[in-house]
Amino acid sequence: MFGKVLVANRGEIAVRVIRACRELGIASVAVYSDVDREALHTALADEAYHIGPAPAAESYLNVERLVEVARRSGAEAVHPGYGFLAESAAFARAVREAGLVWIGPHPGAIEAMGSKVESRRIMSGAGVPITPGTEKPVTSPKAVLEFAAEYGYPVAVKASAGGGGKGFAVARDESEAAAAFERASREGEAYFGDGAVYLEKYLPHPRHIEIQVICDRHGNAVHLGERDCSIQRRHQKLVEECPSPAMTPEMRGRMGEAAVAAARAVGYDSVGTVEFLVQGGEFYFLEMNTRVQVEHPITEEVTGIDIVQTGIRVAAGEPLPFAQEDVGWRGHAIEVRLNAEDPARDFAPSPGMVTTYAEPGGPGVRVDSSLRGPGLVPESYDPLFAKLIVRGGDRREALARLGRALAEFRVEGIATTLPFFRAILDEESFVAGDYTTGYVAERMGNLGLEPAPAAGGAPPEKESRELEVEVEGRLFRVRVFGELPAGERSGARRSPARRGGGASRRASAAEGTVASPMQGTIVKVLVEEGQEVEADEPVCVLEAMKMESEIRSPKSGRVVKVAVGPGQTVRGGDPLVVVE
Repeated sequence: MFGKVLVANRGEIAVRVIRACRELGIASVAVYSDVDREALHTALADEAYHIGPAPAAESYLNVERLVEVARRSGAEAVHPGYGFLAESAAFARAVREAGLVWIGPHPGAIEAMGSKVESRRIMSGAGVPITPGTEKPVTSPKAVLEFAAEYGYPVAVKASAGGGGKGFAVARDESEAAAAFERASREGEAYFGDGAVYLEKYLPHPRHIEIQVICDRHGNAVHLGERDCSIQRRHQKLVEECPSPAMTPEMRGRMGEAAVAAARAVGYDSVGTVEFLVQGGEFYFLEMNTRVQVEHPITEEVTGIDIVQTGIRVAAGEPLPFAQEDVGWRGHAIEVRLNAEDPARDFAPSPGMVTTYAEPGGPGVRVDSSLRGPGLVPESYDPLFAKLIVRGGDRREALARLGRALAEFRVEGIATTLPFFRAILDEESFVAGDYTTGYVAERMGNLGLEPAPAAGGAPPEKESRELEVEVEGRLFRVRVFGELPAGERSGARRSPARRGGGASRRASAAEGTVASPMQGTIVKVLVEEGQEVEADEPVCVLEAMKMESEIRSPKSGRVVKVAVGPGQTVRGGDPLVVVE
């Protein structure tokens, strides 16, 4: 077993891996950006190293820096968690070339399953059902029209390297073909450095069901059953259940066998998840996530198997301690994702300072979180900051426990997805387990959600100062970060206050100035100087916290200034467009 592991991630997954390491007797090494200096994962790890500024490209995506820290800290292995570089074959190779162990599948498997076109080809050869689609990437919107002529609308346009809902668009008729092609290609290039896209027949009302697999390096492979992930917004999951309310033992067996076949087809040797779309009693391969999933805890709760620890043991060369016949399922588990988003505003991101944070407890309740009290949900990263997981003897008991835990959970200072989860517990189709991936689009209007009030909490202003410290006769010069005394909070050296609420930032903008609600990247400018616009008309597309949002004009008028361009990084409050 390893003596020390570097966790190349942040947030709740870094906390989860660090805790798994501690239970295994492994020392953990955390990494952090400027904005995560006081994050929980840095406090829980045995060691923590600064790796750069807040933008992920300069910190958590900096392969050279991560490998250098791993070497300097004396780590023997690297755990990537999920997101960031977790599915980067290049990072896996860099870790291995540095003489370290990659806690994940071999790079060849990552590459094979990372390409949606290649993975479809491999799955077809392995006998895993796939939806009708193109065998090679397509190069223009014309291909969408030709595909639709053969298979009909709607058509899914997908980035070959896409995932997590990015690089995915749907053309429902001929008029949407060009826009769907452009969006999928643009997001594929922006998020994954690959604008190649392919086409699939789009299933309009499927369930999204995934199978957890674990394979070791001794030829053993098992599945741990399914998770139902059908309740999503913008193809990103909100609620997960295990087992699925729609699953039968017979279908679980067939899908489990298909998932194991998919893993064996690429020589898989780690923890992973094979995702399927299910409709009309049939299932079709969607993709394979070559990493631990956000929703892994519900499988842990019903199988009793620690997936994160098992993945670490497999990477250390240990054989699986159980066979397929040893895997059983007891009870029912549900996970809900607490995101810094306002459901009543189309799940608009709402990063900022959490001023009150109190977790629920009691029987059958688990919380995996990046917080343990008031703290910051940075605007630079994914909006997920906590996961509430409940378990009951059956689904009815799990739902009751979820309702009780949601009532106890208190998060103030930012908008969150908590109101959405409380509302769906009174929604008939969810309670009955009768839902598909279209649930949010179909039911949101009936939930009666009110927009969250503008966030107002800001953290204390801080400064850094150098101090000289003597330890056992040796003098060290260190930099200390701390709160400014009350009388010094207008000093020139203070750090900029972190911004909490997008609404308050917009209110401070000059009338007619369309300001960025948060830090992000301009994906597209939709207007030009001299153009007439209507009130609430989109003027820019902003990518922030892994989501694209349309930024709209506050009034009708003429565009007199466009202050940004595609690819430009902006901060909250920066002017984008001026309308007079």
